[in-house]
Amino acid sequence: MPGSPVLPGSPVLPGSPVLPAPPAPPEPVLAAGTDLPGLLGPGDQGAPVLALQRRLVELGYWLGEPNGIYGVLTVQAVLAAQKVAGLERDGLAGPATWASLRQGPRPLAVTGSGLALEVDVTRQLLLVVQDGSVRQILNTSTGTERWYEVRGQRLLADTPRGTWHVYRQVDGVDPGPLGGLYRPKYFHTDGIAVHGYVSVPGRAASHGCVRVTNEAMDWLWAAGIGAIGTTVLVR
Repeated sequence: MPGSPVLPGSPVLPGSPVLPAPPAPPEPVLAAGTDLPGLLGPGDQGAPVLALQRRLVELGYWLGEPNGIYGVLTVQAVLAAQKVAGLERDGLAGPATWASLRQGPRPLAVTGSGLALEVDVTRQLLLVVQDGSVRQILNTSTGTERWYEVRGQRLLADTPRGTWHVYRQVDGVDPGPLGGLYRPKYFHTDGIAVHGYVSVPGRAASHGCVRVTNEAMDWLWAAGIGAIGTTVLVR
């Protein structure tokens, strides 16, 4: 089983995942009655983007380090926040998204103890959970629930629901019949894994695996999250 996660300020033991501190209770990013920032999207830069990124990080939406540049990882975090709030999934920070972020949308965990990865298939989210507290929220893309053919076999692009555990991981690109999987962490014997990919849209688009960006996958590995034995709850 994976080692106990390490909280900030605690001694780090070998094999212990390093998780960020739980987000503070959400506070409005802007005072009531003040104007919300305008529409922000890919390519935008500057103080408004940095404020957006910091708010997303404050709420637990993973995007790496805030840098004031609206890039791919900011789009991913905005998509995740839009999914939680039930908004249109366009990856743009418009009035509705800003208003929602001011209120602080956060999903709830299902698992209650230990470290777990929760895959919310309905909302297409990957949650990093520790002892019932959602620590990080990532946009993900799971199986399309459509049939496809590979090597003469007709298969369903399904992400199996249930409680599983990581049983194998590959620190690199693992070749397969549908292409290489980036740093996969396998949790189902049908070859289903959490893995990095270059395209992670706001909808289900995979053959059954749980896609995150390559950068997010690098972070999971660096933080020691998803080691052999880690619970993966697909719901």
